[in-house]
Amino acid sequence: MDFLRIKRLKQNAQLPLRLTGGSVGFDVAACLDKDVLIAPGETVMIGSGFAIALEPGYAAFIYARSGLGIKNGIIPANCVGVIDSDYRGEVIVGLRNASTEIFTVRNGDRIAQMVISKCQLPELVLSEDLDGTDRGAGGFGSTG
Repeated sequence: MDFLRIKRLKQNAQLPLRLTGGSVGFDVAACLDKDVLIAPGETVMIGSGFAIALEPGYAAFIYARSGLGIKNGIIPANCVGVIDSDYRGEVIVGLRNASTEIFTVRNGDRIAQMVISKCQLPELVLSEDLDGTDRGAGGFGSTG
């Protein structure tokens, strides 16, 4: 996918930006008419003011901005948001305040990052047996 079609839904929407040549994620900014306060432990939905048109076989993933999460405890409510290729609505970010302080989101604040990725869409085949491995069913710290 060489191009991502994007539609501005609100006049004051900032389009996503990659701020360095090596950035994988596009910064997503809040598109607000007024400030939003997020109380400790609260989750709010913040609109971006834009929609995207992904090609089939691609998805957009919404991740935390590391500085916002580490410095302020503001993280995506669902850990990672997934935007499917057939969704054409506004990109909305659920933000959760994991800190003990009220946090203010203002119009234009960068609230998340969006990564576009090609996704495998295999057909599922029900099987009675799976190939064995040395690890087997060991998980959750089983390798040390």
